[in-house]
Amino acid sequence: MKKVYSVEEYIETNDHWKKELDLLRSILLKTELNENIKWSAPVYDVNGKNVVGLGAFKQHFCLWFFNGVFLKDKEGLLMNAQEGKTKALRQMRFTSMEDIQPNVVFDYVKEAIANQKAGKELKLTRTIKPVVIPEELKAVLKTDKDLNTAFKALTPSKQREYCEHIASAKREATKLSRLEKITPMILEGKGLHDKYKNC
Repeated sequence: MKKVYSVEEYIETNDHWKKELDLLRSILLKTELNENIKWSAPVYDVNGKNVVGLGAFKQHFCLWFFNGVFLKDKEGLLMNAQEGKTKALRQMRFTSMEDIQPNVVFDYVKEAIANQKAGKELKLTRTIKPVVIPEELKAVLKTDKDLNTAFKALTPSKQREYCEHIASAKREATKLSRLEKITPMILEGKGLHDKYKNC
């Protein structure tokens, strides 16, 4: 999607839903929410915290509630657009002007604002994968003190990259060849993919 710089421009680029998006926007503007463009789409926030976004697609248009998981959803209008991936985000999806009930939409938005002000946010916890050192690397780390020190100085993600790189080889000869190639990089404190990250 091309970069847009204003809500008006966003609506113009989605002109097949122009009237519908204008109506939803007019409902949002009746509240205390601040209007911005983020991720090339209209986003509405209170005290700098995202509350709701406006979205348009080929088959539908929608409101995204950033912490929609906390909404009561009395009308059963919310859905998780990416089941299994999205935790807090909920979508109110429409396919025609007739789908929009302005008073109902307004009530959902007011509740979302109240929830945000009350601090209702889903705190995501990241599960960190443990570093599993393959036997080939473990053996070398036991005998090479400098390599062991350099490896321990790496971040866990860099350690994991090296370990997975060796472990993913099927043949023993390939594992040992990879180990030989990465040894100087570990000693220099570099990550396996550093040269690509700086591009």
